[in-house]
Amino acid sequence: MTRSTGSNTILLADDDEDDRLNTQHAFSKHRLADELRFAVDGEDLMNYLRRRGQYQNAPRPALILLDLNMPRKDGREALKEIKEDPELKNIPVVVLTTSGEDEDILRTYNLGANSFIRKPVEFEALVKIVDTIGQYWFHVVELPPVSKGRN
Repeated sequence: MTRSTGSNTILLADDDEDDRLNTQHAFSKHRLADELRFAVDGEDLMNYLRRRGQYQNAPRPALILLDLNMPRKDGREALKEIKEDPELKNIPVVVLTTSGEDEDILRTYNLGANSFIRKPVEFEALVKIVDTIGQYWFHVVELPPVSKGRN
C-alpha cells in the first residue's frame, strides 16, 4: 500500500556516510520508500529543498529524516528554516540523531519537528525503527498533498 498523494521520496540529511548507507540498507529491506535521497549537511539539505544547483529537478520529499549535528549548517538551523518557509513547512521532519539531550528534544519540537528518534547503535534496531517510520508515515497518517508548484 502506498500513499495516493504522490511519491514516497524520503530525504535523509546526515553527514555520516556509514549512517546514510546503513539507513539506505534498512529502508531497502522493507521497500518502504519509492526513493531515498541524501543531503550531506544542512546547506546541502536547503539546496535540495529549494532546488538550487544540482537539485533543480529533485523530487519534493514526502518526509525528511534529519540529523542534528552536521557541518556548515546543523539540523537545528535547517529545521528552523524549513518550518519558517511557507512552501516547505508542511513537509514532515523526523529528527533521527544520536543526541538524546533533553535540550535537543525540547528545542527541535519547539522548532516544529514532527518526531524525535534517537539513532540506535545496532543495525537490527535501526531496521526496526525504519520499518516503524515507514509504516507510520506512509501507511497510517495522511500526509499533505504535494504542492503542484514544487513537486
